Amino acid sequence: MSYTLGVDIGTFETKGVLVDARGDVAAIAKNPHEMLVPQPGWAEHRPEEDWWGDFVAVTKGLLATSGIDPTEIKAVACSAIGPCMLPVDDAGAPLMNGVLYGVDTRAMDQVRSLTDRIGESVILDRCGNALTSQSVGPKILWLKESCPEIYAETAKVLTSTSFLVHRLTGEYVIDHYTAANFSPIYDVGTCDWCFDLADDIATPEMLPRLLWSSEIAGHITEAAAAETGLATGTPVTAGTIDAAAEALSVGMQNTGDMMVMYGSTIFIITLTDSRVRDARLWYAPWLFEGQHASMAGLATSGTLTHWFRDQFARELGRQDAFPTLASEAEATPEGAEGLLFLPYFSGERTPLHDPHAKGAFYGLNLTHERGHMFRALIEGIAFGTAHVVETYRNVGVELSRILAVGGGTQNALWLQATSDASAVDQVVCEKTFGASYGDAFLARMATGDAKIGDIADWNPVVTTVKARNVAAYEKAYPLFRRLYEQTRDIAADLSE
Repeated sequence: MSYTLGVDIGTFETKGVLVDARGDVAAIAKNPHEMLVPQPGWAEHRPEEDWWGDFVAVTKGLLATSGIDPTEIKAVACSAIGPCMLPVDDAGAPLMNGVLYGVDTRAMDQVRSLTDRIGESVILDRCGNALTSQSVGPKILWLKESCPEIYAETAKVLTSTSFLVHRLTGEYVIDHYTAANFSPIYDVGTCDWCFDLADDIATPEMLPRLLWSSEIAGHITEAAAAETGLATGTPVTAGTIDAAAEALSVGMQNTGDMMVMYGSTIFIITLTDSRVRDARLWYAPWLFEGQHASMAGLATSGTLTHWFRDQFARELGRQDAFPTLASEAEATPEGAEGLLFLPYFSGERTPLHDPHAKGAFYGLNLTHERGHMFRALIEGIAFGTAHVVETYRNVGVELSRILAVGGGTQNALWLQATSDASAVDQVVCEKTFGASYGDAFLARMATGDAKIGDIADWNPVVTTVKARNVAAYEKAYPLFRRLYEQTRDIAADLSE
């Protein structure tokens, strides 16, 4: 029996899995870490500790608990939160903490200046995406303008996955799906780096080599083998961003398939037959050449449930808090008896792209209890997701199947509220722990021992969450939308 290893670095936790050729899980390991917020609008990880350190710990744990000989591992694939921005020196050593994805809004001045200079329509046409807090290009320019001494030492600009692959193989590579987030220095038409739109961001030498996700990037070096316990020479794929690996793990493969990832943030990927051109959504080439992906993401989702637990349910203890909160919320009617919640605690990504958006409970009265507030919070996240689904419908994307995945699928209230608010059914597969499992499948594909359709056998559908009470939210959802619109200017003034 041969195995593949998949490791995913999430916002708050790293997960690893060893999977055999049939898709059966031989071992699972996890390691927690923190998201650093050194000041409002910033979000960081420590690459040595949170990325590489976690990879080493999880891999050693998998080998120890499974007893599998490292030589039986046929290939390795990594995924990680993204897109991130990490400058490294000529030895590949990090020069600062990794700057995280769209929850980090430090480069908004650069977003505006580049948009004004290049033109929004040109950026959208060439790069497939409007410049937002999700874009890496403005963050590299922020580094150049705000930390010139670090920029001067920068030999390469990596993202989280490419940093891991380099530590494993010595190769500097990045997959096309991730690279498409480097606007305005990646051209989605040519699937290549471009420098004519903004030649002051980076030089060609500073960027990794482009590969498709299932291509082999290199092989485990002796140094990496000594640290991880893996066998020298084991193939390593180019890898990808966690959400893409998560989508692969539940069988997203056909046009019209949509994945909704329930995690610290909601992330959505939809496969389309051609490029979707809309500034409210993100675009990237999919993991395999010739396919297209349209993406969306909320800035804060599962993170909000942790925030609520820590602020309003401390006395319950971490282990008992969520079951109690869910029970209190389920005892509350849909709509939380007139209570609305805006989930914009870190601004908002799609479709608002508003870094100044703020979180709020609105409609509180003396009859409301903790259960009302927790239900309103869940429903606010569901409304944010419904806003994305509505945007897809408005641009003409036909949704044929919605696949739910991630830790949040264990929250029945959250799943049901999302189906009802968006008027969609969702299917849940047997294995919902996500990206690391998708990585293991991607590694199997890279060796030529699996094709995309095999994932349905690896991870079959077991549950369908039907939209059963759409009417309960037909009035509340428009009010949710109006609440943001009518408080947007106040939120912007508060940011100042």
